[in-house]
Amino acid sequence: MDRDWAEPLDLDAVAAHAGYSRYHFVRAFKAVYGQTPGQYLSRRRTERAEELLRTADLSVTEICTLVGFTSLGTFSASFKKQTGLTPSEYRAKHVGRGAALIPGCYALLWSGGFKGLEDPGAGRGSGSGGGPTGGGGPGKRGGQDRNSGEAP
Repeated sequence: MDRDWAEPLDLDAVAAHAGYSRYHFVRAFKAVYGQTPGQYLSRRRTERAEELLRTADLSVTEICTLVGFTSLGTFSASFKKQTGLTPSEYRAKHVGRGAALIPGCYALLWSGGFKGLEDPGAGRGSGSGGGPTGGGGPGKRGGQDRNSGEAP
């Protein structure tokens, strides 16, 4: 859940991976962490959203989607419950206290928000690029990173 926090949670798969039934996993998880797996995941997603609200020039809706929430209402309610502020209030309070916001297009590219760039070479006979960046974006394994020192 910490690694794939933006992906939908398949509780049965997580429990099976741990070697437990779904119900025993939830009980054991709550005994150890003091909250259900869903509550834990929601908290992790909200923490990532806090960072994006402070640093990226993205809309609240874009951030909601990037961190794995499927409903803006659920995201806003969960965010306010955890932080005491709505996402917009949180951004207004924290923006301007540090560096300039990262442009939204770059933040989306970095976080994988441009889904069309995930499959470099798809539909291209040569397989030589991953869209307009030519490399599938930072952190993607499909293309060459021009700053990596590797020859293209």
